Amino acid sequence: MRGDALLRLLAAAPVRDQGRSDLHTYRPPMHPNDGGVMCNFIMQALRGDDITIYGSGQQARSFCYVDDLIEAMIRMMESPADFMRPVNIGNPGKFSIPKLAELIIQMTNSKRKLIFKRFPQYDPKQRQPDITLAKSELSWEVALALETGREKTITYFKTVI
Repeated sequence: MRGDALLRLLAAAPVRDQGRSDLHTYRPPMHPNDGGVMCNFIMQALRGDDITIYGSGQQARSFCYVDDLIEAMIRMMESPADFMRPVNIGNPGKFSIPKLAELIIQMTNSKRKLIFKRFPQYDPKQRQPDITLAKSELSWEVALALETGREKTITYFKTVI
């Protein structure tokens, strides 16, 4: 797969020291026990388990498909040598965690329900990257719609269950 091969290459290769912050990146193939909310919800729905939401359900997250992350990393590598600043890479759109769970239940034809558990103290209620610098300096923003990436990821996880 193009994305995973590039990520392995980037992890192993010496690259110019540039900072980046990537928030809630997802993709197939990913490990079924990845621990991220997208993976957890999909796996719970496909196994027929109730979907666990931590907290009251007021939290929101930002999700970025790996192809968009890779495109941003390529643009960072191709940026001028004097551009040496941390850059947020991610989807600036917030997505409600309960809404994500409900859509995954619908897309997987699960009949399970949402259950709410105590919110971990260390976990922020909202995460939303400011990608202004990525837009202005890298001419980058998210290209793949959350719905499309979620569908690709669900299709993959159906093959590992």
